[in-house]
Amino acid sequence: MARNTQSRLMWLDHNHIDFPSTQTALDDPNGLLAAGGDLSPEWLLAAYRRGIFPWFSEDQPILWWSPSPRCVVIPSDFRIGRSLRKTLRRGIFSVTFDQAFEQVIEGCRLPRSSEDGTWITDEMAEAYIDMHHLGHAHSVEVWREGRLVGGLYGLSIGRIFFGESMFHRETDASKVAFVHLVRQLELWGCPLIDCQVSNPHLSSLGAVEMCRRDFEHLLEDGLIQPAFPQPWKLSWTYG
Repeated sequence: MARNTQSRLMWLDHNHIDFPSTQTALDDPNGLLAAGGDLSPEWLLAAYRRGIFPWFSEDQPILWWSPSPRCVVIPSDFRIGRSLRKTLRRGIFSVTFDQAFEQVIEGCRLPRSSEDGTWITDEMAEAYIDMHHLGHAHSVEVWREGRLVGGLYGLSIGRIFFGESMFHRETDASKVAFVHLVRQLELWGCPLIDCQVSNPHLSSLGAVEMCRRDFEHLLEDGLIQPAFPQPWKLSWTYG
């Protein structure tokens, strides 16, 4: 199959939400689809419903992506690893939903080293906080002795969860957040968690890759299902 090597990127009209077909996304860089638009709830919801997400640096315009392969977790196939089971059995962490969304965003924004930057710009953080206030974005918090030591956040539409970022300040804290998210979403009938682009940490958590076509097929099925219960409350417990 011929690779998509088009050099001109589609610029989106700020006043009109109209994303191009995801089949026109670039192969290099993988999945780059369009630029422009804005991060209002209307734009974000329209994008995620198409399997498109924003990802850009402070010095760039808003960039929209639809990579292939896509990194995902199928909750019904998810298995908890042996070492993580040991951590869960120790019971040193407590987990909540939607109790500290802005703190989780800030935790995800902090560079992991003095050489790293962050892709979660002020504009991006404000956009997802707005989505949280509207009931579309959710957080998982992991606590130890009253301190926030890890967590993650993302968006939900229908029965699909779109993971955005996670962080940890203690070993296994982000993994504990992820396990509780996956198992709770499985109880709620979630068929798919979007993890966007694979990395070693996600792979260690059981994430797999699938082609864009298969991803979009599962996405379409999940979007037409009833939304997850509101407000989000954790009922799954280990053991």
